[in-house]
Amino acid sequence: MKLIITGGAGFIGSHVVRRFVTNYPQYSIINLDKLTYAGNLANLQDIEAAPNYRFIKGDITDAAFIDGLFKDEQPDAIIHLAAESHVDRSISNPIEFVLTNVVGTVNLLNAARKHWEGSYDQKRFYHVSTDEVYGALGESGMFTEETKYDPHSPYSASKAGSDHFVRAYHDTYGLDTVISNCSNNYGSHHFPEKLIPLAIHNITQNKPVPVYGKGENIRDWLWVEDHARAIDVIFHKAKAGDTYNIGGHNEWKNIDLIRLLCQIMDRKLGRTAGESEKLITFVKDRAGHDLRYAIDSTKLQKELGWVPSLQFEEGLEKTVDWYLENEAWLENVTSGNYQSYYKEQYQER
Repeated sequence: MKLIITGGAGFIGSHVVRRFVTNYPQYSIINLDKLTYAGNLANLQDIEAAPNYRFIKGDITDAAFIDGLFKDEQPDAIIHLAAESHVDRSISNPIEFVLTNVVGTVNLLNAARKHWEGSYDQKRFYHVSTDEVYGALGESGMFTEETKYDPHSPYSASKAGSDHFVRAYHDTYGLDTVISNCSNNYGSHHFPEKLIPLAIHNITQNKPVPVYGKGENIRDWLWVEDHARAIDVIFHKAKAGDTYNIGGHNEWKNIDLIRLLCQIMDRKLGRTAGESEKLITFVKDRAGHDLRYAIDSTKLQKELGWVPSLQFEEGLEKTVDWYLENEAWLENVTSGNYQSYYKEQYQER
């Protein structure tokens, strides 16, 4: 099998690439990534010399390039993770999210439709999406595969649009498509604009740890390696046209998560208990900030046998350890552009 994984130099993508390169030496794995601010080939240094791995730099918004890639490589399958994914950036620049997440996905679908014609039943287009397409929950309930889409941010709207196009290409043209919608991921190699790596980085530097609003927003946290394992299972076992939700069964208020992280950091850094918690700084809330997400993964567990391997506390310990052991990686990705963005985004109230 020749498999193209888009966005394979990013956070989740690098874990998926590593898993497939390592677990399936008989597959030929092509990592297609534009290498934007969040894509980093240093994420894959441990497998870059593997005989079944290649990297190709390219932009999924370039339709001619994507068509040529399919013509030259003749892939048997796509796992599509390439996306603009940060809600705050989507509020500042929505069109970039439309181009990458919607137009880029359609470019890939068009190439698959053209080059796989006559053998759709032997190919697979796997689209990785988010729980944010479902909107927000109240104090109870969980997102299932039947939940109506109700996106509230430009990011989630763009991902919802891409999901709809993937389903439309299955229903209209007969492409073998699969979609998964995941909850918030955490773990190693995460770009520090997201909550957990941002907090770890700032605590180590004794800088304020920004928390939106009062920190009441609730998220369901999924360890990234469990997500990669779920993608593996779904890719190989799901029926054509099916959808699966992937969640960690770990709901946490943001403020409770940050306080737990502060306790872990105090212990790891040899600080006095409560010292890191003094760095918590409440900042102006994000526009359209959904209160609560929670994923019901029952279908995935019952049909394909996947279950999360870690509870959040254990996974968070592993995550902190990785960042403290890889400070050079963290420093390398926090560029001047990131610093400018950070200053603009997290202004104190």
